[in-house]
Amino acid sequence: MRIHRPVVGYALEEPDTFLGSGFFVAPNWVLTCAHVACGGEGGEVVVVYGTTPGRGTSTAPGRVVATLPDRTDRTDRTGQALPAGNWPAPDLALVQLTEPVDDHECVYVSERPAAYYGEGRVLYAGWTENEGRLQVLDGTLTVQGTIGGWSSDVQMRLGDNDLPYGVSGGPVIDPERGEVIGVLKARSDHRPGGTSTGIEQLRTLRVPAEAVPAEHSDLYQAVFHAHDRYHRDRQRHPASRRQTWTDVQGRLGARPGRTLSPDERIQLLGRLAELPPPQSTRGLLDILDSLPELQAPTPLPAPRGWRDGLGALYESASDDGALELVLDYAMRAMSAPRPFVVPSTPDAEKALWVWVWQTAQRLSARYRSGLAEQRFERLRRREEAERDVPATVFGAHRVGSAARPSALLELVRRGWEPDRCDWSVSTAAPGGEVVRLHEAERTLLADLPAHLAGPLGEAFRHCDEPGRPALLQVALPHALLGLEVDTWQLTPGQEPLGTLRPVVVRCADRDLLPDEAFGAYGTDDLDGPDDLDAERRARWRWLHGHRARAEVLDCDEGLRKPVPTVEQLRALSHGTVPVLCRYGDLRYEDDAEALARIVLGGYGVALWRRRHGRADAVCGEFHRGTIDGIAEPPSAQHLPEAVHDLRMRLRAGRTESFWADGVALLYDDPHQPLPGAGDLLEAP
Repeated sequence: MRIHRPVVGYALEEPDTFLGSGFFVAPNWVLTCAHVACGGEGGEVVVVYGTTPGRGTSTAPGRVVATLPDRTDRTDRTGQALPAGNWPAPDLALVQLTEPVDDHECVYVSERPAAYYGEGRVLYAGWTENEGRLQVLDGTLTVQGTIGGWSSDVQMRLGDNDLPYGVSGGPVIDPERGEVIGVLKARSDHRPGGTSTGIEQLRTLRVPAEAVPAEHSDLYQAVFHAHDRYHRDRQRHPASRRQTWTDVQGRLGARPGRTLSPDERIQLLGRLAELPPPQSTRGLLDILDSLPELQAPTPLPAPRGWRDGLGALYESASDDGALELVLDYAMRAMSAPRPFVVPSTPDAEKALWVWVWQTAQRLSARYRSGLAEQRFERLRRREEAERDVPATVFGAHRVGSAARPSALLELVRRGWEPDRCDWSVSTAAPGGEVVRLHEAERTLLADLPAHLAGPLGEAFRHCDEPGRPALLQVALPHALLGLEVDTWQLTPGQEPLGTLRPVVVRCADRDLLPDEAFGAYGTDDLDGPDDLDAERRARWRWLHGHRARAEVLDCDEGLRKPVPTVEQLRALSHGTVPVLCRYGDLRYEDDAEALARIVLGGYGVALWRRRHGRADAVCGEFHRGTIDGIAEPPSAQHLPEAVHDLRMRLRAGRTESFWADGVALLYDDPHQPLPGAGDLLEAP
């Protein structure tokens, strides 16, 4: 299909109105490049598409409902206007028809990330201008590697053929499997060929902030559920004699995972698409992790829908175990917790069970018997969990963040370039396992938020649960612990990070703290590092088993006073949470030294507020607020959520929370050590 500016009549045959190519991914949904779709006015376009063979073309109006990156104002990540025809990767757009049509075909989109497509040739198609006329163009291209962005396979390099103007937005097809794996993005200026973006980048579409009871609230799920239902219904349409994508795939003979026929795959995906989607990416990853035969690492971007999880299985199992792996996955999807339930959900679960049971007939009687038992047991456990929802949502499990996966941002300052840093983004499991997703070097500290949008967005999708944004841990050298990470805006106009989710800081160079932090006592009278570490763990355990008590260290009724020495700090009770009132104000010691003393004193939890030079600010409300606020939760486990709640109320203009303006929280779990000093990010 081709995409035009919104005009009328015969002007749609004129090259002057032509913007580029695209294709239907689901009924009334068009996928193309963002730089193509946003070439119209106000996000409005006209789609010209072919209908049944011999009937020519039809037109339909459409509007752009999503772009990647999400910049419909045509600005880059610094807010500067983009040049005409340019758009940063992934450069994708979804166009929704504003009038319903039912006479178009939809492509078949692969469930597997394009990264699995290593070498060989691909097919492409699109429209272009030739001698003053608009014509269809297709051909082959060779795969020549990838161009990395924040993810290693954002774009695929293609060569050995010319890509004229207009084909951008057209499909890239795996000829061996007969499925679309990407979208043509750009042609090369210096050689034949160009680049394409993998379809899987659509997984990074914005996730709804809250769990809401409707599939259409999540654009990604709505489009691909409609895609899978379309191909299932198209294949079993009794009156149609036209070939389907499934028919073509059957003749090609390539079966993903070598275990499901194209028809079996279509039927399974169609049934999965009748279910409500997974509760979250985190919930889907937990399902995949529970499969004993799954060996492959999690692809990037992480799977988001049921079809993505199925795609992750294809490269994992040996031939003799692949079918059992697929059936085990379908059983977990059938009994998974639901973000919402619609009247058709019980029927959808039953239909999926019928498919599983019929497909399992080629396996042993012992395995089939186990499936039946598993079905009843899983449904029973889900019913019990649903009965317990009020207790987990409003009780202690709803508030605490400690036992949930979290995102981890690590910064290392470059000693000879103090305005630059090396950094990485990872996910951290409650048991301590850290999986790195992205890393970079020599980034200007001032520009860091703009570089973090993609990597942190991916980490958050790994960890977030519906209505429960995951904790962000930011590991900083002690000299940067005051960095205002909670105020960062990752994209223009977005809420600050600290408003969107709990944000805490950790000390990344505990073993490199300066001697002056020990104060007048020096280091001679202190115990060895093993004793200090044992004391730190003991304080942490006490704070997470009892109510805490705030101790304002540097202010007495508004008067400055020195932060106690390390030895004096160690003498305070294990239930103490140190509080700094005058951080950023004129004081007896600088801010970095004050925080270093607290860290060396064995404290993993501390709180301070950034005064921003307000030396005369009245601090009584801050003292009262921290004393009450820290003592109110049953344990320190709840402090990250409590501080997040304060930041949200501040953002909403709640006067009673104004005392917490600029508040920051050190939350440094000694039982979850940061990755070792031998990592890439240690500055030489």
